[in-house]
Amino acid sequence: MLRLMLALSLSASAFAGDAEDDALAMDPLAAAAFAVQQQAAAPLLDTSPNPRHYGAPWILVGVRSQTLRRYDGWGLLQREYQVSTARKGVGEVSGSYQTPRGWHRVCERIGAGVEANTIIFRRKVTPWKYTPELHIQYPNKDWILTRILWLCGEEPGKNQGGEVDSYNRAIYIHGAGDHVPWGTPTSLGCVRMKNPDVIELFDATDNGIDVLIDENA
Repeated sequence: MLRLMLALSLSASAFAGDAEDDALAMDPLAAAAFAVQQQAAAPLLDTSPNPRHYGAPWILVGVRSQTLRRYDGWGLLQREYQVSTARKGVGEVSGSYQTPRGWHRVCERIGAGVEANTIIFRRKVTPWKYTPELHIQYPNKDWILTRILWLCGEEPGKNQGGEVDSYNRAIYIHGAGDHVPWGTPTSLGCVRMKNPDVIELFDATDNGIDVLIDENA
């Protein structure tokens, strides 16, 4: 139904903009026929509306596909990025080093305006920069760089509260170094992104945006 509405809207816009066609402008039946004709001819747009808050922008993290997709309020895909989720798979328990599933929201944002590859340590922006040489020195460190979108779980007992609280577990969407094999699960629980990508995502979204982490997507 949403796809039909979008197509009709596009058709109506095209019709309204055609000031030269006086016959259509004056004849309601001709205008209706024109709209139906244009709707049938126009390609239908695939949409994925926010299942939690209809009409609101949202983010889908696909664990199986190792992607992050950003949708607008119409459910139209705006961008798709390669990411890296947890090496140990999915799970919600504190200390598991797994990526939690289910509905979250971005409840805090850290790093606005800082340069790419800036190291964020214990949620504080530092004056230091990540370099490949630094990674060679500390090859097992999960560097948190550039931006943090800190996630709060929205499902009590699953990813909110007690030993399964995503916020207390410090589950982030964050930037990471170029050494990361993108499209492969290698993190310690967070959703890692390329630095230009996480900057773009940070700038394109607001605090509170819904985030669904789906192990099968």
